[in-house]
Amino acid sequence: MFQHVGKPIPRKEDRRLTTGKGRFSDDFSLPGQTYAAMVRSPYPHARILGIDTADALAMPGVLTILTGQDVRDDGLLPVPHNPVPSTNFDMKLTAPDGGIPFIGPHYLLPTDKARHVGEAVAIVVAETSAQAVDAAEQVMVDYEELPHITGTAAAAEPGAASVWDEVPDNVFIDTKFGDWAATDAVFASARHVVRADFHIDRVTAMTLEPRAALGSFDEETGRYTLYAGSGGAVRQKGELSKVLGVEADRVRVLSFDVGGNFGARNRVYVEFGLVLWASRRIGRPVKFTATRSEAFLTDYQGRDLVTKVELALDENGKFLALRADNLSNVGARCVSLSPLSKGSGLITGSYDIPIAALRARAVFTNTMCTQAYRSSGRPEVTYAIERLVELAALELGFDPLELRRKNLIPESAMPYTNAVGSIYDSGQYEKNMDWVLRIADWDGFDARKAQSASRGKLRGRGFANYVESSIGSPRERAEIEIKLDGTVEVVIGTQPSGQGHETSFAQVVADMIQVPVAKVWIVLGDTDIVSVGGGSHSGRSMRHAGTVMAMAAADLLTEGRKRAADLFDTEMSGIEFESGYFKVTGTNKAIDIFALGEQTRGTHGPLRVARNNEMHTPVYPNGAAICEVEVDPETGLVTIVGYSTIDDVGRCINPLIVHGQTHGGIAQGVGQAMWELCAIEPETGQPLAGSLMDYGMPRSDNMPFFNCEIAEVISPTNPLGIKAGGEGGTTPALVTVTNAVIDAVKDFGVTNLAMPLTPFTVWKAIHQSNRHPA
Repeated sequence: MFQHVGKPIPRKEDRRLTTGKGRFSDDFSLPGQTYAAMVRSPYPHARILGIDTADALAMPGVLTILTGQDVRDDGLLPVPHNPVPSTNFDMKLTAPDGGIPFIGPHYLLPTDKARHVGEAVAIVVAETSAQAVDAAEQVMVDYEELPHITGTAAAAEPGAASVWDEVPDNVFIDTKFGDWAATDAVFASARHVVRADFHIDRVTAMTLEPRAALGSFDEETGRYTLYAGSGGAVRQKGELSKVLGVEADRVRVLSFDVGGNFGARNRVYVEFGLVLWASRRIGRPVKFTATRSEAFLTDYQGRDLVTKVELALDENGKFLALRADNLSNVGARCVSLSPLSKGSGLITGSYDIPIAALRARAVFTNTMCTQAYRSSGRPEVTYAIERLVELAALELGFDPLELRRKNLIPESAMPYTNAVGSIYDSGQYEKNMDWVLRIADWDGFDARKAQSASRGKLRGRGFANYVESSIGSPRERAEIEIKLDGTVEVVIGTQPSGQGHETSFAQVVADMIQVPVAKVWIVLGDTDIVSVGGGSHSGRSMRHAGTVMAMAAADLLTEGRKRAADLFDTEMSGIEFESGYFKVTGTNKAIDIFALGEQTRGTHGPLRVARNNEMHTPVYPNGAAICEVEVDPETGLVTIVGYSTIDDVGRCINPLIVHGQTHGGIAQGVGQAMWELCAIEPETGQPLAGSLMDYGMPRSDNMPFFNCEIAEVISPTNPLGIKAGGEGGTTPALVTVTNAVIDAVKDFGVTNLAMPLTPFTVWKAIHQSNRHPA
């Protein structure tokens, strides 16, 4: 009896990835390929009066230069982003009038205006990359600079510059959730009300592999082929076919190994369409590889939420009601509303708050578009509620832990419907809290603080509970075939960007059909093979893929029983399956699944099944985290000295992989808390972070060893009981680190600090405090 699920099996794909045998976008080349460079706007907002390409076209090696007018003349359509989440349980966001929102058409190249610094306004194709870059610098664009707006809150203010004429006040989403009348009534009579405003600022995914695309058009077949790393090749095939105005079967997308994603690569980039279109125009393959600075300017970015929150409490500290106003900055065009939607459903966090009211808005600004970024929307609202609880405890004199414990959703209340309608499927929140306090040695903190003080350092600790949601694209398909070489081939539509799917998916199938995991091979990323699939996002991969693979495996065994019954000339009811063998009950007649596939291939065809599934019900991973820091009061330098988490992922398929995902997730959250910021100068609209000289990152030497445990409270929503394990590390990290640093410097009267918590930010807070000795 094979049992692979739950085992820490080392990843099958790592040998390939660590020995230079990966298949990343820039690894691909085609005979006769050319190279593309983009002409990008230096202005945040400017009308395009004309583009003079004559001098650049005359330069050596230049093959063509295409502009927005060429896009329109060739009848190319905007990228169909479809940003409003479409599953049954998503929070439904609407325009201010209640209708369908205007999202800003996203043509491959604009004809009217550039709406953010770095927006591509022309593409240059040349024989070499250097020739393309040189020629791009000689393309003369006549701009009329226009007023711009970059700040999230400022964009919604009266009189702000308009990004789109169709939305003069920039607010294109304005939706209310919850019971406003009841919430207002509770606040009017509450003993205590605590308020706070927060800005969870903008970051970028900073993927290890800058995005790249290689496009080729075949004149004979009329087919387009794109090599480009993404979070979902099937979706991008469909979107690009619409841009190009052709049937979907005329586009093939190949997306194999992806060097980093977590949202940044889940939506189509204009360069993907541009290289395909340019290839058709010149009759040769066209390749584009972004520089790191281009990635900083034009990768889809994350976060950027301004939130105003209010909490009503009774005299004993019981939470009575919550009011929130969330304002999301989508940038120059709306690519995704997932962050605003998912965050909207979780404003009450892990707490039993009976009544709530939320206003959710989104604004356009003259900045790069934002997208769902790891744990899309959940770190922002977790930050808000957990900081608000800390402030409530401080202002009203409660112990922060006891205030949380008093208001946690009890296990007996599961499934629990929160005040805005989200249905938490399962969880043991107080047990998570107790567990993380134990593994972090919360009670031993005072001794560690004294030891830090003896070295002139300030020690602080931060705590946070969290709950997050996992929904994602609802459709998935699995195809399983028993191959003649004694292996099992599984075709699946969700694809990895480092999550270990080739191993964990194989574990599920191996257990289902009782074969060694080494015999199961996962096929993904080629849309000529993979026909359906939602891709990797929103913690959906294992839940959706695991569910449909389990269904397909059951179908495969049913087909195997039919064939074995025919082979042994008996009734199907007399065939049992055990340890990879089909057996005739009560006899010694048996055949293994591989021999059955081989022996029946001539009469029945390949032993192969395909299964589609659609799943809308969300799950709610949850947990708790503790961070300890030391602060040098002379320099403001923060050192993380301990980090502990408990993460309830539902059934854990591979704990080795889940721990790796947790570690990476923590690092991404800590990075935003401590160092990362896509800073933009308001007066000029210029991004100030254009390289790794300007943008701080988590590294091995500034992160501690993590102390992580996995809780497995099985979800009742899917056959395998899976929640999600890819995003929990990030969700509480922003606020856990912030709470720890504030705790370290609280004796100076510091009660709030804005991220990132750089040495200068912390030093300034200490030295501007009225309790500082100076």
